[in-house]
Amino acid sequence: MPATISLEQEKNPWLAAETRFDNAARKLNLDDGMRKVLKSPAREITVSIPVQLDDGRLEVFTGYRVQHSIARGPGKGGIRYAPDVSLDEVRALASWMTWKCAVVNIPFGGAKGGVICDPKLMSNGELERLTRRYTAGIIEMIGPERDIPAPDMNTDDRVMAWIMDTYAMHVGHATTAVVTGKPMELGGSRGRKEATGRGCMIVTLEALKRFGLKPEETKVVIQGFGNVGGMAARLMAKRGFRIISIVEYNGAVYNANGLDIEALMRHRNETGTILGFAGGEDIDRREAMFLRCDVLVPAATENVITSENAAKLNCTILCEGANGPTTAIADEILADKGIFVIPDILANAGGVTVSYFEWVQDRQGFFWNEDLVNSRLEEIMVGSFDAVASYGSNHKVDNRTAAYMVALDRVASAMRLRGLYA
Repeated sequence: MPATISLEQEKNPWLAAETRFDNAARKLNLDDGMRKVLKSPAREITVSIPVQLDDGRLEVFTGYRVQHSIARGPGKGGIRYAPDVSLDEVRALASWMTWKCAVVNIPFGGAKGGVICDPKLMSNGELERLTRRYTAGIIEMIGPERDIPAPDMNTDDRVMAWIMDTYAMHVGHATTAVVTGKPMELGGSRGRKEATGRGCMIVTLEALKRFGLKPEETKVVIQGFGNVGGMAARLMAKRGFRIISIVEYNGAVYNANGLDIEALMRHRNETGTILGFAGGEDIDRREAMFLRCDVLVPAATENVITSENAAKLNCTILCEGANGPTTAIADEILADKGIFVIPDILANAGGVTVSYFEWVQDRQGFFWNEDLVNSRLEEIMVGSFDAVASYGSNHKVDNRTAAYMVALDRVASAMRLRGLYA
């Protein structure tokens, strides 16, 4: 168990990020000064967001934007809307973005944003007014060469279009590269929506080679059926993987012979739930996480695998599609069980990689076809997987520690080369 975090603090994402950072920094023998610089967010802002609601009331929401590091390039990271957003969570996610961009070696630093609200209770008009006022509040922090937001939990291409337009109104000209994850008509990239799920599939295929498994022999459980989990399920099923269970917040569906993912998607679209699907049986969502499988893909939210349940996992490979699905204390339990972990900062980096492609295309004013996007994504994900797995094997550390060591070393090297402005 990591010495710097207690059971009471286990689900604090900022402390989990610090614990993993400290572990990697210690193994890299980073000096105290560099550790302090790399650990500290470069810039944080908290904004109050007054919004006129549809019924005439004036409500004030709270928003955050954190730039963790801009040593290797402009900040990059999504914006989430949720009632439980906190500054600690945004800090942790910003630091993860720094390491994620570094581990796949794209020229971005890490950033993240969030607004405390419940978008399910808000109209489109209220969400647009909230988004535009939030954008105005952080506008001095963002820009194509400063910090490039993207969609995250409960935000989408429409929200990105509002941010882009608000920014354009302030600077006086259209600037498509200020955000990624935009609609295609406004400079979005082909392959962006599938990118995170596709990246998960690519690194899983690489992991299978190490175990002598073929996709058609591989049983998979996926937790989450949204953009990441749903896309991963669809793409993996097309490659021949047997998806035996999909797990959602209200239950799970199971078929030992493999679910028909396209049919399940149609069922969910028609009924609003995966439950009651004719091609499978409903089971308890907790039991589904512990099914015997070759690959488990947690692709929903943070802190799903903890000290309370990690020992019950019954998978060979854990591919972390979500950000922070495993707590720091659970890491050691998974290592003791011999589970091959593909850590989040590698496994779900497909999204930010194609966001990078989108940013490049916007700045060039020249757009790629989807085959080119996907082939370049595969090249980066395969190379990054090999770098992390080889580093872990050579230095006798687990994959998560290896990924953090690779990332920290790259960011620290950039800072040493740049020197300290004084």
